Amino acid sequence: MIPYIVAILVPLIITLLYQKTKNAKKRGVPVDVGGEPGYAIRNAQFPTLLETAWEGVSTLAQLFEMACKKHEHKCLLGTRTLISKDTEVSADGRSFEKLHLGEYEWLTYGQVFEKVCNFASGLAHLGLRSEERVAIFADTRAEWFISLQGCFRRNVPVVTIYASLGEEALCYSLNETEVTAVICGAKELKKLAEVSGQLETVKYIICMDDETPSSASSVAQSGRWRVVSVADVEKLGRENPVDGALPLSEDVAVIMYTSGSTGLPKGVMMTHGNVLAVVSSVRTIVTGLEDKDVYLAYLPLAHILEIVAENVVAGAGSAIGYGTPMTLTDTSNKIKRGTKGDATVLRPTVMAAVPAILDRVRDGVQKKVDAKGGLTKKLFDFAYARRISAINGSWFGAGGIELLLWNFLVFRKVRAVLGGRIRFLLSGGAPLSGDTQRFINVCLGAPICQGYGLTETCAGGTFSEFDDPSVGRVGNPVPCSYIKLIDWPEGGYLISNSPMPRGEIVIGGPNVTLGYFKNEAKTKEEFKVDERGMRWFYTGDIGQFHADGCLEIIDRKKDIVKLQHGEYISLGKVEAALVVSPYVENIMLHADPFHSYCVALVVAARPALEEWASKKGIAFTDFAELCEKEETIKELQASLLKAAKAARLEKLEIPTKIKLLSDPWTPETGLVTAALKLKREAVRNAFFEELSKLYES
Repeated sequence: MIPYIVAILVPLIITLLYQKTKNAKKRGVPVDVGGEPGYAIRNAQFPTLLETAWEGVSTLAQLFEMACKKHEHKCLLGTRTLISKDTEVSADGRSFEKLHLGEYEWLTYGQVFEKVCNFASGLAHLGLRSEERVAIFADTRAEWFISLQGCFRRNVPVVTIYASLGEEALCYSLNETEVTAVICGAKELKKLAEVSGQLETVKYIICMDDETPSSASSVAQSGRWRVVSVADVEKLGRENPVDGALPLSEDVAVIMYTSGSTGLPKGVMMTHGNVLAVVSSVRTIVTGLEDKDVYLAYLPLAHILEIVAENVVAGAGSAIGYGTPMTLTDTSNKIKRGTKGDATVLRPTVMAAVPAILDRVRDGVQKKVDAKGGLTKKLFDFAYARRISAINGSWFGAGGIELLLWNFLVFRKVRAVLGGRIRFLLSGGAPLSGDTQRFINVCLGAPICQGYGLTETCAGGTFSEFDDPSVGRVGNPVPCSYIKLIDWPEGGYLISNSPMPRGEIVIGGPNVTLGYFKNEAKTKEEFKVDERGMRWFYTGDIGQFHADGCLEIIDRKKDIVKLQHGEYISLGKVEAALVVSPYVENIMLHADPFHSYCVALVVAARPALEEWASKKGIAFTDFAELCEKEETIKELQASLLKAAKAARLEKLEIPTKIKLLSDPWTPETGLVTAALKLKREAVRNAFFEELSKLYES
């Protein structure tokens, strides 16, 4: 009997001791800082703020040159060959472009560096000077990265613009920065041609594609522009080489126009030192990144998250293969049936993602499992439960040989969706739900390190560590940042709150940018310099510190609305809780001080809702009609109520009435940003009548 008791108790004691040790790890520690009084934390492993991880490197241009010389013959940039384009027509008569893509073709570090140097020399031959600005207006691709590095070698600041930016914001961004040249793709060139009369300073259009649209050619013939290709610029530079005019750390590298959730975009001025501090921090935190790793790049390079990620990967000697959100997997919208998506062909080991993408992966896997039902679903659910137990530290959880068994029997097919080799995922751009984080972590068998930062801090703020199994948090401060909470009495968030200090998140460090281009008033409002010379950015987000020094985002000042009787509602918090409903693709909660309840606009998840209607025998001619049916709305409300109860929302936080919408919100509609964040004001304006009717009925 005693041996059996020992056999049971020893693993239990070891597990408890392991949990105690694991939970006791300090990831962030208090630090004495200047500026407004608050509660500040630094990274536990870095007593001083990190500015560079490479000796003698103080700019992105230096980092890239160093990496190219060190890894000259290794693959750097990969692009898939286009085999064919086809058009498919759906049952309702809509046409869709489908692509048949081949293998990746690669450029080595040495070849890319040669292209960058030639491009830089070509810019000089065209007459572009260091004090002028160049805009890049294109989807993510190899030419984007090459153009960026070429501009850096001539110390030409790059204005980045989302490819999905609307006409008004596009013209505003280009005119405000007085750009001389725009680097773009053929698709974006058509947009530029349409607004050419509104662009005041553009002299050159540098097209990434060899073929240019006829509309652009006519503008060029009028003498307003000179249109050349990237290949032409490289040829000019190859025939007329000049030495690089490398920047200093304090020189502006990028002016990044954010597709903000309100009003016209603001241009954030980032120095080489600002971005390098974050690149260095990520390189230090992501241990084991090496030249054998392969990164799948598909997020917008006009977003600082992707610029940081690609510079980290290049600095480590790894490879970057380019894809798109529409061709990512074998079942992506633009992939021709029977052919392979980007992830299947590239088989990446490292990826970055925004929560909306990961939510779709989770929903897709769950729907497939539910559709198969029977033994398949039972096996998946059992394996998932065993892995959760192991992650939570239960000694009954699947580990060792059993883990290998579940990986082979159950999770291998899930991992194949993203190529089967993912060992690290970075999530940023918006809060990631705990359910999605855990689901992806279990199914892919790779840690999801969630980060928190803003364009104004070059995406740097906090980053969760590999050995942190918790969900719902955004990690501890990155080595280049201090994170401080300050009191916000109006919202009831104070650093004296128990059990955790809470308040508005303020970020300080070498990654905090110079401010907004030609907007001194807004810069003074959101950026402060303390008595020690430290720059701080006031985020407007509300957070709380856990005992181990990790941050959790709990609210946003702008998202808090007071109802008629004085109760506060956090719109973002409620939306995050309700979007987990299988029938919801997107949702916007609406509340105002003149009513005692809230309402919601809900974008319906088409596959789930049509499947429900089919099971219920509900007839409909199109999806818009289904969304108008009374029984559909009742089903949606019941689903929202279930999600609300699971999240323990208060009664007043649950929308009393909803309007169900059939058309998705995309960056092209202007209702969400390129990072798929809700543009609340734009949605309110677009659906003003619908919202009014919800309150009237």
